[in-house]
Amino acid sequence: MATKDSLSEGPRHVALIMDGNGRWAQARGRPRLFGHHAGAKRVKEIVRACKPLGVKYMTIFAFSTENWKRTQSEVSGLMSLFRQYIRKEARGLKAEGVRVRFIGDRVRLDEKLVKLMNELEEMTAENDVVNLTIAINYGGRDEVARATKRLARDVANGTLSPDDVDEETLPRYLDTHVLPDPDLVIRTSGEARISNFLLWQSAYAEYEFIDTLWPDFTEEEFTRIVGSFGGRKRRFGAVPA
Repeated sequence: MATKDSLSEGPRHVALIMDGNGRWAQARGRPRLFGHHAGAKRVKEIVRACKPLGVKYMTIFAFSTENWKRTQSEVSGLMSLFRQYIRKEARGLKAEGVRVRFIGDRVRLDEKLVKLMNELEEMTAENDVVNLTIAINYGGRDEVARATKRLARDVANGTLSPDDVDEETLPRYLDTHVLPDPDLVIRTSGEARISNFLLWQSAYAEYEFIDTLWPDFTEEEFTRIVGSFGGRKRRFGAVPA
């Protein structure tokens, strides 16, 4: 992490809110799922761009806890797409040194999908070129609530003292407890909101809101944004001397 009030180095951890798949498809007179398939292909390109840019960790927002409110056909189509993506890309991810993790509440997910997720995590567990975290059935508030329940259980059974609970304690119970906090969060499609994504972890992240729809987000644009990060001053609440 850069020192306070110093120019930043490149981001070590980039998080992506991949927005705009549906609008991209509708602008072409196609169903929304057509856009989601195009967006899945874009993920592969951006992950490959991480290594030469020095991005060690990437977290992508694939499906939120609120996305269940979409039509049944779209939700079913997305779940099918996730299964297809894992089956198709698993060997390539392993070969390219990508370690895959999934965050979010798996209880509501289809058993076949959860099995594939577990298998991909196990298959890539020894990789460390790029750490790709995929958020499925994930919401920041839901994550904090689940973490708080686990923390409360440890307090109740005596393995954790209430006096020891502070802002360093809760992150150990989050889905992302093995990951560094994101340095940069990018949201595509022109929307300037964080949509319940990594609420705790992104407290001091830099944000980049861009108009490009996710299926049109290129390696060149990603490279430009990552490159411009180095010119930012990150003070983390401090005031220059």
